[in-house]
Amino acid sequence: MDFKTFKTERLLLRPTDATDAAFILKLLNTPKWIQFVGDRKVTTVAEARAYIANRMTPQLNRLGYGNYTMVRKSDGKKIGTCGLYDREGLSGIDIGFALLPQFEKQGYAFEAVSQLKDAAVNLFNMTEISGITTKDNTASQNLLVKIGLSFEKFITIPNDDVELCLYRWVL
Repeated sequence: MDFKTFKTERLLLRPTDATDAAFILKLLNTPKWIQFVGDRKVTTVAEARAYIANRMTPQLNRLGYGNYTMVRKSDGKKIGTCGLYDREGLSGIDIGFALLPQFEKQGYAFEAVSQLKDAAVNLFNMTEISGITTKDNTASQNLLVKIGLSFEKFITIPNDDVELCLYRWVL
């Protein structure tokens, strides 16, 4: 199946695939990913490849959207991921993002999630978008607000006991 790739001024957002395994391994083991998202216990490229195959590709195949690798147009560097996620326990699709530390605070996440929010509404016909963050992840909270989501309440999702902040946008 041929999946949509998105372009912004500085980025190419393309569906994450097995060729991204080494990059995904690096991203999943950054201190902020472990702190704010959780330790996925992915320690080898082979495990990263399996993580992509088992955790990312099924939703892409089922819904036509999912996790995207952010590739910087200027040099082809993989700098982060963003996506539209169908999460158990959430109403609406969750918009999420993560960057390697050296690419933070340069506007890349805003550029990527703004493009994905537009695609969610205009291409995938979504009428509501959610965003979840840990209480201490103020950078992500600020970005969700910047793209138009509003804090709604604290929630916990299935198989997780951490209380999260739920942000939502409804058309």
